[in-house]
Amino acid sequence: MIKISGIDHFVLTVKDIEATCAFYERVLGMVVVAFGPGNGRRALLFGNQRINLHQTGLEFEPNAEKTIPGSADFCLITETPLA
Repeated sequence: MIKISGIDHFVLTVKDIEATCAFYERVLGMVVVAFGPGNGRRALLFGNQRINLHQTGLEFEPNAEKTIPGSADFCLITETPLA
């Protein structure tokens, strides 16, 4: 049995990353950060939580099989190693 210990992050696929960052920062007070080795990835931070952003058609690997603007997925932290 796999033991889940928490949620690592959510991924939100969006049409426009800049507009999304501006909205979440202005309306919800989230902090926009860039991460990754120079690849322009963006995330929204609030408390200890993170929402990674993927732009439709330019998704980073790994990603959900079928993505459209507004779709989302989440990544879990497990105590059980997965093959």
